[in-house]
Amino acid sequence: MKMGRCMALMLLALVLACLPAWGEAQALTTHDIFRASTLNQVLQRNKLIVGMEVEYFPFEYADEKGQPIGFDVDMARLIAKELGVELEIKDIEWTGLIPSLQSGKVDLVISGMTRTLARARAVSFTDPYFVTGLCALLSVKRASDVNRVDQLNAPGRVLAVKTGTTGDLVASKRFPKATINRFKDETACVREVVTGRADAFFYDQISIAKHHKQNPNSTIALLKPFTYEPFAIAIRKGDADFLQWLNLFLETIKADGRYDEIFQKHLGDILKK
Repeated sequence: MKMGRCMALMLLALVLACLPAWGEAQALTTHDIFRASTLNQVLQRNKLIVGMEVEYFPFEYADEKGQPIGFDVDMARLIAKELGVELEIKDIEWTGLIPSLQSGKVDLVISGMTRTLARARAVSFTDPYFVTGLCALLSVKRASDVNRVDQLNAPGRVLAVKTGTTGDLVASKRFPKATINRFKDETACVREVVTGRADAFFYDQISIAKHHKQNPNSTIALLKPFTYEPFAIAIRKGDADFLQWLNLFLETIKADGRYDEIFQKHLGDILKK
């Protein structure tokens, strides 16, 4: 009995001693991880597939021929150039961008997307490539007495927001007393304000400045941002190789002047004081 017990203990010790070696043999190598990365897939495919909603001036919008142009489009082209691959842009409705990324239909999303804690549960974000903030486009008919956004948090106030944007999220949290009407596109939100059906529309500083300039008699622009909005590139969760490469890309083009060229081309005149 005692001898049998000793043998059992010796066999158990032998098995435990072998476990680390077995585990190491089964562990993924860094080469295995890279082979599975989006970066390697893009290089092997010789094509980068980028998702964006092509209706967000001046970041991504269509020219007279229907071709995508803008700040984010030029950034995507430069990423593809540095990777040495072709570029394919998929025009996807805003609410479908993250699902398309998660399902593998696109390799990354660059579409004026603010990195938030909520979104970061579903995707990974690069370092910011542009920083802005939410501002308010006010209706002359309904909100000519408003000079601070907190005045909009009141019964009877009507806010127009684009579904799924940070303006939508912020409106729900910071303006609970107001009525919030959600629309699928930016143009519809602006129309609500211009016609006096809504007191305000929340969007980024550049867009609000543009919409006020286009509708100077029917709108008022509050151009002091009341939120922090860092735009970043979104990729699939756990893709460390691609994330590292994209952050190095951003660091490089900011240092060598190419980022500033794109900035001045698309944003210089708009942000000029």
